[in-house]
Amino acid sequence: MANLKEIQRKIRSVKNTQKTTNAMKLVSSAKLKRTEELAKQSKVYAAKITEMIDEIAANIAKQGEVDNIFFKHVANPKVVDLVFVTADKGLCGGFNSQTIKHVNALLQEFKGTDTKVRLRAIGKKGISYYRFNDIDMVQEISDLSAAPTYARAAEFINEVIEDYLRGDTDKIIVVHNGYVNMITQEIRQDQLVPVDPTELVQGGVATSELEVEPDDDDTLLEALVRRYLEYSMYYALVDSLAAEHSARMQAMDSATTNAKEMADKLTIQYNKARQEAITTELIEIISGMESMK
Repeated sequence: MANLKEIQRKIRSVKNTQKTTNAMKLVSSAKLKRTEELAKQSKVYAAKITEMIDEIAANIAKQGEVDNIFFKHVANPKVVDLVFVTADKGLCGGFNSQTIKHVNALLQEFKGTDTKVRLRAIGKKGISYYRFNDIDMVQEISDLSAAPTYARAAEFINEVIEDYLRGDTDKIIVVHNGYVNMITQEIRQDQLVPVDPTELVQGGVATSELEVEPDDDDTLLEALVRRYLEYSMYYALVDSLAAEHSARMQAMDSATTNAKEMADKLTIQYNKARQEAITTELIEIISGMESMK
């Protein structure tokens, strides 16, 4: 009977786990719907402002030598700031590990070159990983990826941009795990600055009537670029959050299914053990009666 009690205890434990994972799946599903809608709305604006920046860069490139610091290409950057976004929480499958794996691949690419890579981490999971591996980070933010706002995203990226304007860094790259649909996420890598106009000119011809004159005041252009950078950072955070919720929903759905299967197996095991115990008791009773004849 001790064995039966142990199996019953396991069944109760597994069913409690199943309830917890199912509840977490429902919570992630509800959060995903809200974040998915926000991501879709943000994507439209981000696409438009990116299109405008691309066209400005293409027009600047046609003028020949580029003087604006936001568009000036550096062939051999000495310092690269690598901003990457992970979640503050786990239980979301390979969501965080995929981002960290991509960041490690980038670090490996720059290894052995004269380029120094500075890590700027957003999210507790990424911070914990690189702290554990004794890898230095110049900036750590642990409460932004879970609740991104435009104001905080702008504040963060403007600090990075100030380093770029001072010449402390030559390039800024942002890496995050982005939302594709409810079952798919993909790693996205974007070079924020400098915007490379030479590549954009090869990609096609401007489609609007936007013109940038060589002697235009840089004030308006800088304001537009800053808005582009701020919104790009904000969209990366929102996109990452939507992907996190979808990954957690999938992980909890799989965990719930596995728990149900395990509970079913344990129930079958319990029934077999109970039948064996009853059969053993019957045999003992019959044997005892036979011995008394």
